[in-house]
Amino acid sequence: MAIHFYLSLIPEALIVSMLEPEEFGTYYAVGSAKKSRGQAIFFELDTDFRHPFFKIDEAVQRCIPHEDGRPKSSIYVSVYRVLEHIDLSMVQALYLTTQDGRTLGLKENKELPTQDEGLHLYQEIVPVTPLVVSRLDPVAFYNLIVNTPTSLITVPAICFTELRLGELAQDPDMGLIDDLPYRNTDHLRQCLADVKTKYISTKMVDRMHSSAIAYRTIKNGFFLGNQDQLKYFPLPNQESLRSEHYRWWRSANM
Repeated sequence: MAIHFYLSLIPEALIVSMLEPEEFGTYYAVGSAKKSRGQAIFFELDTDFRHPFFKIDEAVQRCIPHEDGRPKSSIYVSVYRVLEHIDLSMVQALYLTTQDGRTLGLKENKELPTQDEGLHLYQEIVPVTPLVVSRLDPVAFYNLIVNTPTSLITVPAICFTELRLGELAQDPDMGLIDDLPYRNTDHLRQCLADVKTKYISTKMVDRMHSSAIAYRTIKNGFFLGNQDQLKYFPLPNQESLRSEHYRWWRSANM
């Protein structure tokens, strides 16, 4: 049976498994008594990846079928400071699994999303999880928190997604909320107004925000970056998801 390397984002972990990505997504979201039911987000890595921080070869040796022939679902290599030690050239694809185990695979796109005017809402996923508003586009936001040595708060690597703001991106005070499911919208409006009118480029909305994401609120896709490079994994638009990935989309909106 083939061996797979997975970088889990919820929670952050490096895992060796004999399951294919779709099977692993189902197992990780609903198939284990060790965790409560919930979505899973993970990258698949090239199995040539090695780093002295991880005991990968030992984990591979332990990843053998069960006595009854069932594939080994998971061997945890590390649950601490994983992303910062990943060679991003080894990242192959991103997978989004709904809480009932349906998985959608996303490929990297070398072309970053077209930037529009207005404010932005970012959900940081790993290694920290705050919800942040900003005047900066995704690339500038990534550079601020990873590649700006003068910043007081930086991380060696980051994975984040941009969330939809609708009319709030242009008019924080009077813009309609419409179908956006965000809590404490008065606070969100005030944070947006602050970055629009004051001499600050970002402001934290929620420092202990849940790492789970309402997939329907994603504006463009996921960004994965360290000090060497930035990768972008776009999410298809809602029309494409409905027509080409209907079961996943229906599950994601339950």
